[in-house]
Amino acid sequence: SQALVLVDVAAGEAVSGAVGTYSHSFRAATLALVPPASTASADALSGTSTSELLLMAHHPAITAGVANKRATWQVAVSRLQGAVITSLKGNSQGILEVLFGSSGLGSSSPGDVAAAQLALGSVMACAPGACLDPLLAGLSQWLDRSEHDAVTADDVAVYNTPEGILSSEVVPQGVYVPEVVVSKNVRKARGRMRSDNRAFATADGDDDDDESAQPAPARTVPVRSAAAGRGASRGGSAAGAASGKGHKDAASRQAEMRAKKLAEEAEVRARVRSLKARLDTGLTALQAAVDGNTGFAANHLRELSQLSQPLLSSPISGEAAFSAVRSLARCMPPPLGGRSLLLAGCLRLVSLAVRGAEGVTYDSMPQRTAVSEVIQALYQSTVPPRRALPGPSYALVFPVLAAVLHCPSITPLHDQALSVLALHVAPEQDIPRDDSLTLLYHLLGIIPAYRDRVQPLLRSLCSGVTDVELPAAVSGLLSGSAAVRAAALLALGAVPTLAEGLFPESVEVLAVLALARHDVDEDNAAAPQKLWEQAGCILDESLIAPLVHHLASDQLDVRAAAAAALADAVQQHPAATGASLAAVLELFGDDLDDQDAVAASVLLDESERQAQQAARAAQSAARLGVAAGLESLSAVLSAPDVRVALDFLVNRGLGEPADKIREAMVAAGVALVEAHGELLAQQLLPQFESYLDPAAAARMAAASDQPMDEARYDLVREGVVVLLGMMAGHLQAGDAKRRSIIDMLLDVLNTPSEAVQRAVSNCLPRLVQPLSDDKAYIEGLLGRLIAALRAGGPSGYGLRRGAAYGLSGVVKGLGIGSFKGYGVLESLKGMVENKKDADGREGSLQAFECLCEKLGRLFEPYVIHILPLLLQCFGDPSHQVRAAAEDAARSIMGQLSASGVKLVLPALLKGLEDSAWRTKQGSIQLLGAMAHCAPKQLGSCLPTVVPALGGVLGDAHPRVQQAAKEALQEVGSVIRSPEMSALVPVLLAAIADPNACTRSCLDTLLSTTFVNTIDAPSLALVVPVVHRGLRDRSGDTKKRAARIVGNMCSLTTPKDMTPYVPLLMPELQKALLDPLPEVRATAARAMGSLLKGMGPAALGDLLPWLLTTLRSEGSSVERSGAAQGLAEVLAVMGEDHLSELLPELCASATSKNPFVREGHLTLFRYLPLTMETSFQAHLGEVLPLILDGLSDEVEGVRDAALAAGRCFVDAYARSCLPLLLPAVEAGLDGSNWRIRQSSLELCGELLFKVAGTSGKVKLDGGSDDEGAACETYGAAIREALGRERNAEVLSKLYVARSDIQYVVRNTALHIWKTIVVNTPRTLQEILPALMAEVISALADPGEDRRGGAARCLGELVRKMGERVLHRMLPILRDTMSSTDSATRQGVCAGLKELLENVTRHQLTEHLAEILPPIQTALCDEDPAVREAAGAAFGVLFKGGAHGAVESVVPSLLNGLDSPAHASQSLEGLRVILSVRPQVFNGVVPKLLKQPVSSAGLRAVGQLAATAAPVLLHHIPAIMSTCLTLASGHAPAPSAAASRRTSMDDHNHHAAAVNGGNADHHDPREAAAAEAALATALAADDDSLHVLVAELLKGLEDVAGRALGTATLIAAYAKASKQDLQPYVDELLTSLVLLLAEDDDELVMRCWSACEAVTSVVPKEDQASHVGALKEALAGAKEKERRKRRGGPLHLRGLLLPNKALAPFVPIYLQGVLQGSSPEVREAAAEGLGELISLTSEDGLKPFVVSITGPLIRIIGDRFPPATKAAILVTLGLLIRRAGAGLKPFVPQLQTTFLKCLNDPVRDRDQHGQAELRHAALTGESLWSVYAARASPLPHPTHSTEWGVDIVGCSSNL
Repeated sequence: SQALVLVDVAAGEAVSGAVGTYSHSFRAATLALVPPASTASADALSGTSTSELLLMAHHPAITAGVANKRATWQVAVSRLQGAVITSLKGNSQGILEVLFGSSGLGSSSPGDVAAAQLALGSVMACAPGACLDPLLAGLSQWLDRSEHDAVTADDVAVYNTPEGILSSEVVPQGVYVPEVVVSKNVRKARGRMRSDNRAFATADGDDDDDESAQPAPARTVPVRSAAAGRGASRGGSAAGAASGKGHKDAASRQAEMRAKKLAEEAEVRARVRSLKARLDTGLTALQAAVDGNTGFAANHLRELSQLSQPLLSSPISGEAAFSAVRSLARCMPPPLGGRSLLLAGCLRLVSLAVRGAEGVTYDSMPQRTAVSEVIQALYQSTVPPRRALPGPSYALVFPVLAAVLHCPSITPLHDQALSVLALHVAPEQDIPRDDSLTLLYHLLGIIPAYRDRVQPLLRSLCSGVTDVELPAAVSGLLSGSAAVRAAALLALGAVPTLAEGLFPESVEVLAVLALARHDVDEDNAAAPQKLWEQAGCILDESLIAPLVHHLASDQLDVRAAAAAALADAVQQHPAATGASLAAVLELFGDDLDDQDAVAASVLLDESERQAQQAARAAQSAARLGVAAGLESLSAVLSAPDVRVALDFLVNRGLGEPADKIREAMVAAGVALVEAHGELLAQQLLPQFESYLDPAAAARMAAASDQPMDEARYDLVREGVVVLLGMMAGHLQAGDAKRRSIIDMLLDVLNTPSEAVQRAVSNCLPRLVQPLSDDKAYIEGLLGRLIAALRAGGPSGYGLRRGAAYGLSGVVKGLGIGSFKGYGVLESLKGMVENKKDADGREGSLQAFECLCEKLGRLFEPYVIHILPLLLQCFGDPSHQVRAAAEDAARSIMGQLSASGVKLVLPALLKGLEDSAWRTKQGSIQLLGAMAHCAPKQLGSCLPTVVPALGGVLGDAHPRVQQAAKEALQEVGSVIRSPEMSALVPVLLAAIADPNACTRSCLDTLLSTTFVNTIDAPSLALVVPVVHRGLRDRSGDTKKRAARIVGNMCSLTTPKDMTPYVPLLMPELQKALLDPLPEVRATAARAMGSLLKGMGPAALGDLLPWLLTTLRSEGSSVERSGAAQGLAEVLAVMGEDHLSELLPELCASATSKNPFVREGHLTLFRYLPLTMETSFQAHLGEVLPLILDGLSDEVEGVRDAALAAGRCFVDAYARSCLPLLLPAVEAGLDGSNWRIRQSSLELCGELLFKVAGTSGKVKLDGGSDDEGAACETYGAAIREALGRERNAEVLSKLYVARSDIQYVVRNTALHIWKTIVVNTPRTLQEILPALMAEVISALADPGEDRRGGAARCLGELVRKMGERVLHRMLPILRDTMSSTDSATRQGVCAGLKELLENVTRHQLTEHLAEILPPIQTALCDEDPAVREAAGAAFGVLFKGGAHGAVESVVPSLLNGLDSPAHASQSLEGLRVILSVRPQVFNGVVPKLLKQPVSSAGLRAVGQLAATAAPVLLHHIPAIMSTCLTLASGHAPAPSAAASRRTSMDDHNHHAAAVNGGNADHHDPREAAAAEAALATALAADDDSLHVLVAELLKGLEDVAGRALGTATLIAAYAKASKQDLQPYVDELLTSLVLLLAEDDDELVMRCWSACEAVTSVVPKEDQASHVGALKEALAGAKEKERRKRRGGPLHLRGLLLPNKALAPFVPIYLQGVLQGSSPEVREAAAEGLGELISLTSEDGLKPFVVSITGPLIRIIGDRFPPATKAAILVTLGLLIRRAGAGLKPFVPQLQTTFLKCLNDPVRDRDQHGQAELRHAALTGESLWSVYAARASPLPHPTHSTEWGVDIVGCSSNL
């Protein structure tokens, strides 16, 4: 009760005072009444309480001044929790009744109404499902249109007129009202001359004597708008309405009439206002309900729009309806929802067009800007992305689509609207299926050219038809177009009910199917018969009524089919005959009131005139249906029914003024007479004769209740005569009435009505035939008729025409023999040849015409005899004769059979070649007459006739030219197509002057919208023009001609088009190879259309020609044209043929010949365009070929593959997305930038298709992240791909933005800007996938991909910074644990790029996260990963993270102590040093810290090579430690070190134990040796001197490091690539000295070192080291001598068997042979001697030959004596030590010594004496050798020349 008081207090005027002031208080008071949530329950909150709470919470007293009008209600709902929702769901009916009732919308208080309207929105927001039905029921009551539809235009005019003014007093807007000025200079009549009609006097009297009288004040006349109605012409004004004697009486009557009229209009105005208030309130409530829950309303737009859309055109509530519909439009999905104003305006235009408002028609819809914008928005949002609208949304916009498609003129919007409609025909879709079917049937009827596009849509729609929608599906069978009926029949096969053979329950559907079984088109009649039998339908009696109803159809074919079906039904149900007849006759109806057209234009407005015309058209159709029904029922009517029907015909039907209806009635009467005349002739004949009685007119007028004037009776009489004649044919042969009736009919022939004369002619054959034996009578009859053919005078034409008809009828009755038997033909020929009687010539020609028409093919044998007469008459001086000749020629040609045409045509064509112009002229005229041949013959003759006529257009004689033009016009005159008839002049002009008029003619043809089919005469005129256009040089002209060829095939029948295929196909093939792409494309489509229309018969050798051209080596243009043509041909041939041919095509696509590959890839480009659905199944086979083509070495092949890929994307972007996308993505990772570019373009187009955008908008300048994208694009892509795949694709796209190629980067950037709105947000969403892609790319072996990924990561870090680092680093860390080494390598590369682009602050902050993965990677088992990690570490160190070394290096060093991690740690250190060699400075001391471990030594060795730049300072320490250990002199390790060493080298220790070696060998020796060697090898040129110095020091430490040093030198000399020659002398000196040591192992290692060192010296440089080697050996000799204890002086190092002298002999020999000076040679020879003396015989033996040979060879040269002496001494020593080893050299040695002994002595100094002593020694030695042999030798002679005894010298030595 408190709530009610509050509402009452706040209502009415109190509200206005409290607006914005007390609303807060009212709100608080209302909420105070709401119980708390703890006490509220669903049971406590009843429906009444809920409705009261709704009204209170939304009352203006509370909502005034508040932005959120529902805030109070929302708070109350929140407090009550679920109680309100529960109450709404349980009491929705009652709550909605309150809101719609007197307390809500029906309240007198505006506040209550506003509250109820807002409450409806809140109710729908809370419980939409439960409240929907009550809402719709309540709105239906408020928006009931029955009263609205009864409002007339006058009512609207009254409503728009202000109070106190009559609607008739309002001047229409735009009408000029002149000002009336009374002239004071004119005196009015006085006395008797004054007018006595006071009704027209003014209130002040009519006396102008009172000069002081003031004029009455003028009353303002309001101006009406054009929408106010026609009140000025109706009702009239009060002026002139009253008359009387006194002016007071007239004025009072006028006032009374005006007051009465005002009262009537006030009542009308009040009624209309009340109606408007109700409708506006209901519409506002609907709007509020929609705004309350737009999401729910979007799912119920169809129900809501049905309440509001019909009121859009309302003149009283249109604005409110517009607002409501606009709210509905806001519920549409984007972008249409954002154009609600535009969409609502379009719907209003459509509603006005439906109502027939002035200036708004369907024809003008496509030209409306608003309609165009809406259709384009619909198209762009649905067709490119292939995304259908939700069913309710589509139902809302469907009227706009229907309005465009109702326009009979094709516009671009038609194609777009039809494309949108094609997306909404699936069986499972919730669409207005019945309206869609009706629309498509209508579209096919007005624009047959859409047949191919509409047919699949109809079938798809029918596949989802329910029983309720079945009447709409069969409605196409009631179309007047045979093509529409055929399309409907094809579609009906997909209806589930009919396809499953179920019996339709609807009587209307059964009636239509029964009607269709009797279609006038035989082809269309077979299909419904099959459906009828398949469903087991029965022609029940209940179908008669709907069949009778269809008799009144406005379509002729439907009436004929309905009549035939009705006769079938009545025949099966004879009991219903009478009722059926009565129902048929009832359709005739009463005559409408005749009204003069001028009067109608004045008294009726446009809508009333249109209604009157529609009523007349409906009445005419019904009456034609009555005639058709009577004609069909004639065979099944009983005798009483026949009388009834004939009475009706005579009384009503035969007197119909309309010729068409009357002729149909006569035909019905004839059918009745024919069917029953034989049985009822005697009974009906008197009845017909009575109708001819002069008094019959009055009787018929009384019987029909219709006036029967003379003209009408004449019509009845003519019809009765015809029926009488037909009836007389059933009389007995000897009946006397037969002749009297013939006479009567002959008299009727004088009636100047061709229909009557033709009917009489039809009656005569049956009447005359029994009288053929009476020759006299027949001769008289024929004479009478032939004489009438000469009749002249004013009525002569009618008499002659009637006589011709009569003669034809009589001849037909008598038979063809009467021509000769009675001389008929000769008489007619004589009349034609009579030059003086023009009437006779005309009559005879008319007789020929009628005879040909009546006899048909029987007259053909006489045609060849008549042709000369016709040729003669064509040039007759009399115009009437020429006209008759033309008519006769038309009739004759129209009756020719195929054989007749073959007989006549050659003769006429030959006449064109005659030299006489008259013969040519006559032949031309007859050829023109052949245009009237029967349709079956027309198609065969016109293709020959028209070109022949065109050929004589250029004849020299003007008469011939004129005749040819007229003949062509004759061809054009028989064209049945209205559109083509209008184009005949244009076509003839193009044929006459092809150069000037072909182009304009083709343009005219293309601009014409063809509603009807093109017949044979049309083709005969069109094809020559098109053929000429195809042969034109201009590509534009060829393109137009090809388009026309393609369009013609869909508008013609195959039999008419067949003669022209051989003419057009070669030209299309030429056009297919045209350089212009548009010409090729148009020719290909035309070829496909031609093949589709003509069938496989037109294919011929086209397919082989296309395949050959496709593989030819010609230009790419020819291959492209062949590909287009083949694609169109395969589309027509079907999927089976494609499947059969595809393996061959795929094989050719990989051919070795590039032009073959290009051609077939081009074919794959066009196949998706021509057979999208069929080709989809083969994508898996073709797609790999396309991708391979993208990387082809030939540019043309690549371009073809790219174009094909684009077509694939365009056609299958949504249907085959899972198949296309991975293939395109794979190309993004290609190593070739062209492949990446092509794949990127394909990927972009694919995403654009999915997103629903063209992607063609490019923005110049601005940020890279700013583009033309919108949120819907990204949402559409996510919906199609899924979130995970979407992230992967966007990741690849973002990486491509950083490609090293500019063109790739630019393309990727454009795609990104088109589909991504917010780049930072998107990167955050896809970061995991992006990092995975970057990591993968960084590990790729391809340089391009790595570079792009690096740039991408760098850009990402630079731009995003902290926003991504905290997420990137965990991803990188986690990915490092991957088992894939390439992935780990990519992570390291990514870390490197990241580190290169972070700031120092970011590096410091995230160092703890960066180091672990790097440290892990440094120890990775894969070398590539370690290298990448080292690079990252280097960047890290360079970036200032020096603490990284302190953190990483110690852990790596510790890892060396673990056998499991030693190798990884070591590799990690190596990698670090490779990028930061300075780290080695801190590593070496730790590794060499005593006691040194094996692992440390190995680490030093492996790291030395990496740390070469800083190795210089560490060589002494490393060498000292390593050489000491390598020499076996390691310090004793501590206990801990022993344990570590033992742990490190447990394998070595175990091996020693297992081998049984009791001596303990330190395993560190080998490690030290390896480390020393690695360090030595790592030394570069700058540090080599330090290394050599350390080696020399080591050799000096004989007790400590010498052994290891010698070993190192040997290994180093063998392995090093450094130049050691500068240090060879030093090394040899130290090493040779050690050859005298007692330690055999040391000596052996030193000897090995000497061998290694000397081996590095090139042969040409060995001589330079002779001196150093000699000094070293001397020192070693001296050292050995000092410690000598007896025995020969041998050097320990030179006693090794087989190889002792190997390191040194080559040096000495090279010195002897190639020494740079004698001194060097001498020293070398002496050195050899020393070697021989210091080694043993066993050591010398291997080198005897190698030493002796060179010495013997060199001693013969010119050398100083000292040199020779040294060599001789060496040879002597060699002889002494070698012994028998010199046996091979005995002859050479003897010769050598003899030569030396015989050398002249020029200088007898000490040198000479030494030489002699050496020679004597050598001789003695040689002698001793010889003496030891068994064979005798000659005793050497003493040389007296020298004067010295050799033996003596020898003994002295």
